Amino acid sequence: MDRLSPLDALFLAIEDEDPSASLAIASIAVLEAPAPPQDEIVRDLTPRVWSLPRYRQRLRRYPLDLAAPAWVEEDGFDPATHFHRVAAPSPGDDAALREVVGLVMSERLPRDRPLWECWVIEGLAEGRWAVLSKVHHCLTDGIGGNALHEAMFGDEPPPRPEAWPAAETAPEPGGLRLLAGGLRTALSVPVEQMRVLAGAARSPRRMAAQVTGAVRGLASLARALVPLKASSLRGKIHADRRYAMTGTSLGEVARIATGFGVTVNDVVLATITAGLRQLLLERGEEPAATSVRSLVPVSVRSRSDQSTLDNHVSLMLPMLPVDVADPVERLRTVHERLAVHKASREREAGQAVLSFAGHEPYPPVSWAMHAAPWLVERMLVTVTTNVPGPREQLHLLGRPVVALYPYVPIALRLRIGVAVLSYHDRLAFGVTADFDSVPDVDVVVRAIEKDLDQLGKAVPGKEGSRAAHRRRR
Repeated sequence: MDRLSPLDALFLAIEDEDPSASLAIASIAVLEAPAPPQDEIVRDLTPRVWSLPRYRQRLRRYPLDLAAPAWVEEDGFDPATHFHRVAAPSPGDDAALREVVGLVMSERLPRDRPLWECWVIEGLAEGRWAVLSKVHHCLTDGIGGNALHEAMFGDEPPPRPEAWPAAETAPEPGGLRLLAGGLRTALSVPVEQMRVLAGAARSPRRMAAQVTGAVRGLASLARALVPLKASSLRGKIHADRRYAMTGTSLGEVARIATGFGVTVNDVVLATITAGLRQLLLERGEEPAATSVRSLVPVSVRSRSDQSTLDNHVSLMLPMLPVDVADPVERLRTVHERLAVHKASREREAGQAVLSFAGHEPYPPVSWAMHAAPWLVERMLVTVTTNVPGPREQLHLLGRPVVALYPYVPIALRLRIGVAVLSYHDRLAFGVTADFDSVPDVDVVVRAIEKDLDQLGKAVPGKEGSRAAHRRRR
């Protein structure tokens, strides 16, 4: 069977440990009018999702966590039951869309069926409509989501057969058979470990270099154990979510990055830092140097993995300079800190830990994953992720996708998270927040927009004198 990797399973463990969490990611595609009838949408999208094996599979767990959960074909899978339709409240503006997204994403995906849903949101301003694609994080990461975008909004869908073929399923095993299967898997691990060690022994220099790099990276990650200053950005959360979004020209962000000699990701993280700084200030809290540490996912996908699902990410844990008031100085500080984290090989260390866990017996790995949330609660304040999305215009039933917004889940006392997604010539920010403790989420969005405007005007040379592009559609 195709089993979950330790990283995939970690997202299930976080959800198990935090009853207020829904660990689903999403994208919200806004399309031109008119909105087609629901049966027409389902008829077009059904063969697309059928072509994705994960969309036909559910999870099977083993007694005592003797083996990692496995993907198995859903008996009698009916894609139509995963499609829903809802009307945005009048007047269908951005606030109405945000409200619907918050409501949909507050609910957990049921574990006893394939872990995805597709919501059509009608009644948006100017006759527009949206498609919210919701999948559990154990199924894929942000980069893998691009494969979903291509499948859902790409060219012509696969031909629809007269009847959907029955999924190839085996009879559901009873408890004793599951227990026996888990034991067989656990006992096979030492054999796999010996095989891995034998392969490493044939390349001692390579093994030594990898070990040295991993130790160096782990030492850097260990610095994240330094206590953070208490703030209102971290604390108890509940199940309900707020959502806010904004967008800007991708070309404008690239111009800022080029002008200051930094990366687009540096600019993105600096503007998010500005948003969190402003939130603290408006709450009467002093933004300190140790106020905000962010988990920054880093893709470790190879070229051959770009179109696959599952999770292929490691991490960096930078402290965001919310204590720096000047936008340009804040950008430079972000750039310098990320350079240090990259040089310290945090990404390689995280990747090595996950690789090691994949060759260990699953029960202790599972115990460690269920203990990890305790550490996360003390190390982090937020999650910030930037994903390169489709560069070509997407369509569905002849309607172009005019905007594509990302959604990142929050959990474990992290009250706010920010996802960034590029699409076509735009860069979209999606801010997820706990409903009860972050009623002022708009402060973050407005500060991001203001920071982009200030950085655009401050770019050295002729480019700096040009007015920043209008950022909201």
